[in-house]
Amino acid sequence: MSMSPSSSGHVNMMKGQPFHVKYREIIRRMMFLIGALMVFRLGAHIPVPGINNAALENLFNANQGTILGLFNMFSGGALERMSILALGIMPYISASIIVQLMSTVVPSLEALKKEGEQGKRKINQYTRQGTLLLALVQSVGMCAGLISQGITLTGGLAFYIPAVTSLVAGTMFLMWLGEQITERGVGNGISMIIFAGIVAGLPNLIMQSLSSVDNGQTSLIGLAIFGLLSIGVLAAIVFIEKAQRRIAVNYAQKQQGRRVFTAQQTHLPLKINMAGVIPAIFASSLLLFPASLGQWVGSADPSAGIIKRGLQDLALVLSPGQPLYLVLFGALIIFFCYFYTALVFSPKEVAENLKRSGAYVPGIRPGEQTARYLDHILNRLTFIGAIYITVICLMPMVLQSSFGIPFSLGGTSLLIVVVVVMDFMAQLQAHLTSHQYDNQTLMRKTTAHPKG
Repeated sequence: MSMSPSSSGHVNMMKGQPFHVKYREIIRRMMFLIGALMVFRLGAHIPVPGINNAALENLFNANQGTILGLFNMFSGGALERMSILALGIMPYISASIIVQLMSTVVPSLEALKKEGEQGKRKINQYTRQGTLLLALVQSVGMCAGLISQGITLTGGLAFYIPAVTSLVAGTMFLMWLGEQITERGVGNGISMIIFAGIVAGLPNLIMQSLSSVDNGQTSLIGLAIFGLLSIGVLAAIVFIEKAQRRIAVNYAQKQQGRRVFTAQQTHLPLKINMAGVIPAIFASSLLLFPASLGQWVGSADPSAGIIKRGLQDLALVLSPGQPLYLVLFGALIIFFCYFYTALVFSPKEVAENLKRSGAYVPGIRPGEQTARYLDHILNRLTFIGAIYITVICLMPMVLQSSFGIPFSLGGTSLLIVVVVVMDFMAQLQAHLTSHQYDNQTLMRKTTAHPKG
């Protein structure tokens, strides 16, 4: 292929472009992401008005291994400072779970799901309204808890109004920030915010672990074993997240005009863990909601009402490491694995699409039989994926109770960190690839019309 001088000059120009011009779009997206996460980290240090900091510190020191520790991890340390972002992104996640569960049960919501972009917008609106409602309930519960624990400087409406307003506004701002990151940054916004929160707490955790060795609370051997286990778990997560079951798909021989296309063979990749990190986040947030309410509002005082005492008992039973917590957490993870896989992958749809494009799985009849076959394989894969996530999320808690390592080094946080980083890398790669294609199409245009 001969190239005109002007087109070859253009290609050389493309090659010789400085890095910041070539990858302008990606740099812009990365800068937006970094800026958004910095805003989130700054917000985690803005306190709610009317809090007695010394009393708050005492409360956290007393409740280190409980549900508060877990809630604090998800809010990126915003809870222990009682900042305006103390609720974190949890109300939004809880609301999106409720809306997604409802959309499988309520016919009108199911119809909305099928309406494409407009339906999606409507469902997003419902999720936002749900977030507002849950954030209100949680913030009122939290404020009532703070007053009963004697952490506030003032009581009554003088505390409630500014505190509830700032907490709800903080959650709504985080939700908006997450959506902006998804749109204008790289990666999934909500996952990124949770990830930033967990990573921000890691240095503190490492310092805590080392100081507990110095104090003689934990043995160095125990810590070393835990460290090695963490590396092993990391390797397992990466391996399983990358693992696929490839189903062979053949395309029949077809004729278009005079040309005969020979039969082709390709494969349909099915991931072992299709749901990714979603089940772990969903299960944590669902357990956090009643447990945190119990923690804040409940009271162990015998003279307190039966509801308050019941809530206190609930918080104790649902604290991490307790048998009921482990059972419920495991059951919820397995449920959400199946639920989310069913949401993102429909064997019936895939079988229909294969049939339409003249493709078939060898030895399986197209249509209904293919759908049943895919469903069978998917169920087995999801089962393996669900067991793997459950083991990774629960094992550290079980180990922690036997070794006495700070609980926040849980498997949930490890899983979130690794999967989010892998997802982020994949998205970055996709952006780079699409950018290369754009460049090539530009080159082609100029090659075809050297004078234009």
